[in-house]
Amino acid sequence: MSNIGKNIKKLRQAKDISQDRLSKLADISLNTVVKLELDVSPNPTIETLQKIAKSLGVSVDDLIK
Repeated sequence: MSNIGKNIKKLRQAKDISQDRLSKLADISLNTVVKLELDVSPNPTIETLQKIAKSLGVSVDDLIK
């Protein structure tokens, strides 16, 4: 699993947000969230990362480190 996928999952779980809720908050598909966390889609666009980061209240750097 990539750091991005692990970080998204860790931050999402720390905030007690479901994958479905995150997808709605970030205005991306649930499938995208699942694929990122499972590392099936390890290279998300910067736009997707920005939406996820904003929804989780973190910076894009927090997702990719």
